[in-house]
Amino acid sequence: MSSSSIASRSATRRNIFESPPDPKLPSNASDPVADPPPAPRPVSQLLAFGVIIVLALLQFLPATHFRDASDPFRKWVAFDSFSVVKDNDPELAPVHVEENKMVHIVSWMDCLDLRSLAILANSTLSSSRYPELVHFHFFVPEELDEKVSYYKLKVLFPHSNLEVLGQRDVKEAILAASSAGEHTDPSIAEIAPFAIPIIHPSLSKFIYVSQNVIMKGRVEELLHVNLSNYGIAMAEDCSKRLSDYANSDVLDVIQRSASKPWVSSTSYATNACMPELGLVLFDAAKLEKDLVEAILWWSRVLNNKKSGPNPAIALAVWTRHMKLSSSWKLGMYKAAEMNTDNSVVRYGHEGNMCTTFSSGTVSQTDIEEISNTYLPPKSDQILHN
Repeated sequence: MSSSSIASRSATRRNIFESPPDPKLPSNASDPVADPPPAPRPVSQLLAFGVIIVLALLQFLPATHFRDASDPFRKWVAFDSFSVVKDNDPELAPVHVEENKMVHIVSWMDCLDLRSLAILANSTLSSSRYPELVHFHFFVPEELDEKVSYYKLKVLFPHSNLEVLGQRDVKEAILAASSAGEHTDPSIAEIAPFAIPIIHPSLSKFIYVSQNVIMKGRVEELLHVNLSNYGIAMAEDCSKRLSDYANSDVLDVIQRSASKPWVSSTSYATNACMPELGLVLFDAAKLEKDLVEAILWWSRVLNNKKSGPNPAIALAVWTRHMKLSSSWKLGMYKAAEMNTDNSVVRYGHEGNMCTTFSSGTVSQTDIEEISNTYLPPKSDQILHN
C-alpha cells in the first residue's frame, strides 16, 4: 500500500470529526464568537426592584421575637408569650420599663474616688436588663473639676448616660435650714440624699446609692415598687436597733413634750430595726416638704455623739417610709463568699467614703478582686491620669 493512499485515509478520518466552517465567520477567525446575552425583560426588572423595596420596608416593622438571654439555647421567643411568666420563676419575670422612663441613680461623695464610681456604674449597667435607660448623677465636692471627672468616666463608659454635679447648692440649702432652725452642725452627707429632690426637682423619682456599692440586682425593678402614699422606700438593717443609738426614756419625754408633726403619736419601739441608708428609693411628688427640717430637729434634740447610723433619720422617717424587700439590704462584700441573696453589696467602711481604699478597711485581696471583676481593662490608667 502506497504512502499516498495512507495519507488520504487519515485525512478522510480527520474530516469526519471536524465541523464544517461557519459561513458567517470571517475566513481568518480561529474561534467561534459566543452569542450575545438576551436582553432583560422590563417585567423582570420591575419585579426584582419591587422585591428589594418590600424587603427594605420590612426592616421598619416592630420586632415580634427575641432571643432570651436567660435561655442557654438562645431560642427565639415571641414578646407576647414572654410576658406571661410563672410567678414562681422571678428570674424570668420581665420588667417592662417605658422607653422614655429613665432609671435615675444618684450618689454623693465627700471626696472624689473615681474608681468607686466606676465600680458602681459598671456593676449597675452589667446587671441591668435596660442599661441604655440607666442615668447616673454623681455629686462631687465643688472644689474639684467636674468636667475632668466626667470625661474620664465617659471614656470608660462611652455609651452611658451620666453627669457629674457640684454639691454647693445642696450644701447651702442644708446649712441655711440648719441656721434658720438653730440646729447643730449637720452631717451633710447623711442629709444630702433627702435634700437633693428639693434642690433638683427634675429628679422626680430616683434611687440613691452609696458610692462604695456593687449592684448585683436589676435596679430597674425598684421603679415598679408601689410606694402608695409614701415618698421614701428603704430596706431595714436588723443587725442595728434603734435602742443602740437612742435612749427610750429620752424618746418618751420628747414624745410627751414636743408638738411637731414629725413626732409619732404612738410610742417608739426601741427594738425596731434601723433603716438601710445605703440604698433609698425617692418619689419627690410624695415626699414631705419638712423632711429635712425634721432630720435637723431630731439631730439637735438627741445630740447623738455615737458613731454609726444617725437615729435622727430613723425617727424623722418613722411613719413616713415604706419598707423595701430584704434583698435590697446592703450585704458586706467578701471575695471568697458572695451572698447571692443581696441585690446590693457594700465594700469598705460604712461611714467615711474617703478612706474606702486607703485606710485598710478593704483588704488588698478584695480590692484586686473587685477591680478585676467590675472595672474595665486599663481603667486605672484612665482614672488616675
